[in-house]
Amino acid sequence: MANAPKPTTVKKESSTASNLFATLVIPICLIIGISLFIFVLGKPSNFNVPPDVAKNNSAVSLAFYNDDTHSFLPHPGNYGGMAYKGGFIVPILIGMLLMVFVFSIERLIVIGKATGKGSLDSFVKKIQSLLSAGNIQAAAAECDKQEGSVANVIKSGLKKYGEMEVEANMDTDQKCLAIQKDIEEATSLEMPMLEQNLTIIATLVSVGTLMGLLGTVTGMIKAFGGLANSGAPDQAALATGISEALINTATGISTSTLAIIMYNILTSKIDKLTYAIDEAGFSIIQTYASTHK
Repeated sequence: MANAPKPTTVKKESSTASNLFATLVIPICLIIGISLFIFVLGKPSNFNVPPDVAKNNSAVSLAFYNDDTHSFLPHPGNYGGMAYKGGFIVPILIGMLLMVFVFSIERLIVIGKATGKGSLDSFVKKIQSLLSAGNIQAAAAECDKQEGSVANVIKSGLKKYGEMEVEANMDTDQKCLAIQKDIEEATSLEMPMLEQNLTIIATLVSVGTLMGLLGTVTGMIKAFGGLANSGAPDQAALATGISEALINTATGISTSTLAIIMYNILTSKIDKLTYAIDEAGFSIIQTYASTHK
C-alpha cells in the first residue's frame, strides 16, 4: 500500500492536462470557425461582387460592409458563398463542428491507450486461462505486456491476490471481499479519466441543434422582413433570409448528428473496457475462492 498515492497523483495530473486541453480547444475552434467564415466562405470571388469593389476591399472589409455585402449574391452553385449567407451563427456552428472532431479524436486516442497494446478480448481470455491454471505470476506478466488502464486494474487485483495468500488473520470470504474492493478502487482511479470531455460532446448534441434553430429563426425573420416591404417584395432580402435559415438548419443538424454518433461510439468503447475489467475481476475472485475452500 506504500505505492497507493502514486496513481492518484498521476490521475490528478492527467485530469489537469485534460481540463487545460478543453480550455484551449474551445476558443481555438471558435477562432478557426470565424476565420474560415470570413476568409474562405466570405471571399469576394464567391459572390457577384463588382470588380472594382472586390479589388479595393479584402474579405475582412467585405465581411463588415453591412448592407452592401448582403446585397451581393453568391455565384450559382457556389456553396461557400451560400454558406456565408447563413449569417453570424454559421462561424459558431463551424467552430462547434470542429470541437466535435477534435474532442472525438482526443477521446479515441485516450481510450486506445487505455485498451492497451493487443486485443482486449484475447488479453482477458489469456488472463482467465492463466488464472484457471493457477499461474498468477504469468498473469501479472501479461498485464505488463498489455499495458493500459484495463491491465493496470487487473494487475492491482492480482497483486492483492498475492497479498491475501500470506494473510493469516482473515477468512476466505473476507479475503475475496478485500480483492474485490481493491479492484473497485483501482477501477475508480482509471475509468473516470476515460469519460472526461464526453460531457462536452454530449452538450454539443443539444447546443448544435439549438444554435441551428436560432439561425433558422433569424433567417426567417429576415425573409418575412423582405416580404413586408412596401410594393414588390425585396427578392434579395427574401433570398438572403431563406438562405440563412436553411444553411443554419443544415449546419446545426450536421453538428448534432456527428456529436451523437461519436458520443455513442465512445461510450460503447468505455462500456467494453468496463465489462472487460468486471469479467477479469470476477475471474480473479472466483479463482481465489475455488482454490481456498
